[in-house]
Amino acid sequence: MRINAATVFYALGAGIVAISFGSIIARLAQAPAPTVAALRMIFSSLILLPFVLASARTRAELAGVSRADLRLLALSGLFLALHFYLWISSLSFTGITSSVVFVTTNPLWVALYTIVFRKKRISRVFWLGLGISILGGAIIGGRDAFAGGSRWQGDVLALGGAVAIAGYFLVGSRLRGRLSLIAYVFPVYACAAVILSIAATASGASLTGYGWESYGACFVMALLCQILGHSIFNWALKYLEATVVTIAALGEPVGASILALVILRERAVPAEIVGGAAILAGIVLVLRFSPEASETKERRGSGS
Repeated sequence: MRINAATVFYALGAGIVAISFGSIIARLAQAPAPTVAALRMIFSSLILLPFVLASARTRAELAGVSRADLRLLALSGLFLALHFYLWISSLSFTGITSSVVFVTTNPLWVALYTIVFRKKRISRVFWLGLGISILGGAIIGGRDAFAGGSRWQGDVLALGGAVAIAGYFLVGSRLRGRLSLIAYVFPVYACAAVILSIAATASGASLTGYGWESYGACFVMALLCQILGHSIFNWALKYLEATVVTIAALGEPVGASILALVILRERAVPAEIVGGAAILAGIVLVLRFSPEASETKERRGSGS
């Protein structure tokens, strides 16, 4: 069975909107960053659990996972946990736009891995689109490097989160060809939840004792940003190259900047507007004209 490329790209658009709420809701949660990260993944795992238990096919698929794939699932969970720990922590030091811009530099790390370790050629169109997007990110976030104070620490944390999510996408691209969506994301989310819970406890951040607003915000973040947003990107990995999927996530800074203005009254400066336009231009260029994006992959197996 083949999926039309336009369908995948429309789904990615919905995923971009969903993940754009992540930084806004993380701020509204009013809890320590390790707690927010852990609760996001705990709620995500609990939301998926009934679907896993209700599906004999998914249970059988999980029971038949090889040891090699179990190690990859654990590695993917570790990358995801590291990503959320670093990125949500960055929001305590720097602005939403800068944090999201730096964390969405992950296509650069994916592309570098592809070139260095897989010796794979990437089209000139891809490099052009990536270059325009990275330039847009530099325009938006570059000012923090010279502003002093603690903002640069948040940028470094977000950049570390970008490297981690790049690893998550790369590992996921290997597993999604063999595992259905839920059979992949449930163990990964559960593994990340365990790791983040341990990390939160070790850092002195409690998972209990907060108001319903904090838990409600974390639940909405899990449902909207994780279950809907991130799962769409994981689903797309079955049909598109990891480089294409990750560059689509560069739309998040634009969405997050708009939401920050509307919800938090955090106004974007002209540099952020110009940079956001460049990021969108790069995404459109890659998704519309790149050879990797114009053809979908044929499904390997019957899972979805």
